[in-house]
Amino acid sequence: MVSTQQAYRDYLQKEKNYSSHTILAYLNDIVEFELFLKEQDSASILEEVNYSQIRSWIVQLVEHGISNTSVNRKMSSLKSFYKFLLKTKQIEINPLQKHKSLKMPKKVQVPFSEKELELVFDENDYPDDFEGIRNRLIIELFYATGIRRAELIGLELSAFSPYAKTLKVLGKRNKERILPLLDCTIELLNRYQEVRKTLPSISSDNLLILNKNGHKVSETFVYRLINDYFSKVSEKVKKSPHVLRHTFATHLLNNGADLNSVKELLGHASLSSTQIYTHSSLAELKRVYQDAHPRNRK
Repeated sequence: MVSTQQAYRDYLQKEKNYSSHTILAYLNDIVEFELFLKEQDSASILEEVNYSQIRSWIVQLVEHGISNTSVNRKMSSLKSFYKFLLKTKQIEINPLQKHKSLKMPKKVQVPFSEKELELVFDENDYPDDFEGIRNRLIIELFYATGIRRAELIGLELSAFSPYAKTLKVLGKRNKERILPLLDCTIELLNRYQEVRKTLPSISSDNLLILNKNGHKVSETFVYRLINDYFSKVSEKVKKSPHVLRHTFATHLLNNGADLNSVKELLGHASLSSTQIYTHSSLAELKRVYQDAHPRNRK
């Protein structure tokens, strides 16, 4: 007989299409909650707990210095599990149905300026060889398309269509989206594909972005590459692929793109996810307003 947790694992994998990393995190949180119940000498099993027991776990987590972000993630895992139990009629009431997430401090992401992007694209910083062209392409793809780091690493050779001038990206939960490409990006992709052929050996034939040994690049490699190049031109504290994604969205909004279009380009499921990128464009809008309004010129 299949255990409840095994059935839940299958549900996350086959119906929700979650990654193995996400599934493991969800299951670990459930096991951690089970251990908490045992430590409290509780006779309750997961199917019989009430919200007061869950709230006691939240209190313990906070007292142990666990951040609100991590607590909310654990509650998200439990909420998903109890929705599954409700769906499969193993419980009649979800103990988390009225739970409210802990408040999160608002973090302001500071995008790179257009001037910083101009500086980082200086031709002198990119040798005309495989690594130089590849490094420039990685930065170009982040800024020209707004893709995530994992999406860039997983790009396949067939994703690029020079005739359609598009890039096919596999996003979260295996959702595909087709992104338009700028002519300069297409030119760089074509140059990169030519030098890619000169690698002595290639073990990841289907992948677009490779290291000099022909292997798949790691997340750490991509992060360090972005950090290294932008450290030369920017004094901002955070210099990462995600900041480049944020910069892509902010610069589009600053130059008149509508929020729904940016949402589709970023691959967001809801508009609320995209709205976090609007604070910088609002600052730009205020500047334009102050400069342009007749009343302010008196």
